[in-house]
Amino acid sequence: MASNILFLPFRRSHSVNLTEAIKQYISSKYDQHPDMFKQDLETIEKLRSVAVHAQEPHPSNIPKLQQYAAQLTWLSGKFPIDIGVEFPWYPALGYNTSRPTSRNNLRFELANIMYNLAAMYSQLAMSSNRSTPEGLKVAANNFCLAAGVLSHLRNNILPELRTEPPEDMDLMTLECLEKLMLAQGQECFWQKAVKDGLKDATIAKLAARVSDLYNEAGDSGIQSDAISSEWIHHMTAKHHHFAAAAQYRAACDCLEKRKYGEEVARLRDSLTCVNDALKEQRYINKVVLADLNGLKVRVTEDLKRSEKDNDMIYLLPVTPKAELRILDRANMVVSRVPKEIAESNSMLGDHGELGQALFSKLVPYSVHLAASIYVDRRDRLVNNTIIEELEALTTQIHEVLRSLNLPGSLQALEKPLGLPPGLVAHADEIRQQDGINRLLRSMEDTKKLMYSDQAIYHEGVDILRSEAAEDEAARRRYGTERWSRPTAEQAAPKLYAQINEIDGYFKAATNSDNVVKTKLKENEYFIQLLSGPDHDLENYVPSGRRPAITGDVEREAGKLRGCFNEVSRLESRRWRKVEALRTKAKQDDISGYHTSCTYNMLIASQTQNCCAKPLA
Repeated sequence: MASNILFLPFRRSHSVNLTEAIKQYISSKYDQHPDMFKQDLETIEKLRSVAVHAQEPHPSNIPKLQQYAAQLTWLSGKFPIDIGVEFPWYPALGYNTSRPTSRNNLRFELANIMYNLAAMYSQLAMSSNRSTPEGLKVAANNFCLAAGVLSHLRNNILPELRTEPPEDMDLMTLECLEKLMLAQGQECFWQKAVKDGLKDATIAKLAARVSDLYNEAGDSGIQSDAISSEWIHHMTAKHHHFAAAAQYRAACDCLEKRKYGEEVARLRDSLTCVNDALKEQRYINKVVLADLNGLKVRVTEDLKRSEKDNDMIYLLPVTPKAELRILDRANMVVSRVPKEIAESNSMLGDHGELGQALFSKLVPYSVHLAASIYVDRRDRLVNNTIIEELEALTTQIHEVLRSLNLPGSLQALEKPLGLPPGLVAHADEIRQQDGINRLLRSMEDTKKLMYSDQAIYHEGVDILRSEAAEDEAARRRYGTERWSRPTAEQAAPKLYAQINEIDGYFKAATNSDNVVKTKLKENEYFIQLLSGPDHDLENYVPSGRRPAITGDVEREAGKLRGCFNEVSRLESRRWRKVEALRTKAKQDDISGYHTSCTYNMLIASQTQNCCAKPLA
């Protein structure tokens, strides 16, 4: 059935022999027999079967997915992610949903379960009765939970996947889906505010935030290969729809506050947004299109009425679109991660809400556990703490040398270099663009434009003053009792305030022009020099011939050359030391360490061996 909101479809999977893979791994890597964990093996197999087949939007299916996800998170501390079983999952989004993606990866399995949990929340929101305030609250809550699960998937699970995520679970896709869920949750709050009859200003703030979220979702969706064009058109239409709704409600608020000129401007902007949304009518469903057409009818009718009233009665200037105050936003939604996901390990136990932690009595070999963690921390220590510091020092040396113009200054002193290529290229560019003449013409054009703008400004000021004089004359002629209209400054205070404001702009612009003229005058000689022939530059730049230097300068230059050569040798030694450190880190093997060696002792001893020599 067509709807004006979207939901996430479920990902599907086949049954796998997870029990056998865990048994084989326990047999090969642990000193305990797999039969000791027969009950745990049966439980994990059952949990997966129940979670995979939880494909109906019903609240009872949420704990099934949460329990299996919690066990997978717990098992990631007991087993490697490549435990030895291929988990097949069919994509839910994109253009290729008929071919499964299989990965020997426990985190991949967890990612798919998390995605299905988000899909479950979104479908529960979809099935809620959104015609009642209570149903809207339930739907908004489920959309926020769906966004929270997607956020957790993107920020906590994908970084530990150790492989490329599927096309429909990459970062851009998940960000798009998260923003989409938040947008639809915010839309529920907007709909509830409309039903509750809240003030137009409040509804406008809610609608503006809905528009922002749909826009962010659409921007991310464009960068995703899995989000269909139909969804992108839907989000684009929704973005413009709620931008129009926000302006319409703001216009209603202006009408209530007797801001008739601003009311007309906002209704016009609202109609523009509606028309932008209707450009997507070929690609959106009938429900969304009907909502848009209904809004357009209301906006069009109110715009005709407001323009007629303003033209016939109020005679207020219509606020230009550029001067309309940007609407405030009222955000009511956040990505809320369920505690069963964020704190899953703490909810496992004898009396835990998510059940007993499986394989809790499995005791691993200490070296087996320490080895994989040690390798990660060793590489992080070598790269982040040592190599990056050395490379930063090298970069700092280069920056200091560059600030001292070394070795270029020495080379120019020791051997004539001619004109620098960059200077020649810069001079050619200035010649091609007519150099100083183009700048002078530009300034002359600016002066003409200033005179034209000032003439228009003074003409407008004269009109206002003439109108004020006529009004004052009529007031003196008929008296204040018969001539009761407000003075010009009272009727249009904003317009009169703009007189001084625009005058200030002219003064600021004049000051800026004077600064430019001063700068041009200061640099006119150099620009003309660059515009002239090369031989004038060669005579000016002291690089075409070896300068005559005194004996003291030559001795100091020799010392400087020696220091520069020493810096070059230091940089070379540092580079060789870094390469040697990388080689030694790759050759580092801890597999022969005794099992009684603790993890902290292992880290300390190996790090000391790896970094025993100075690295200056």
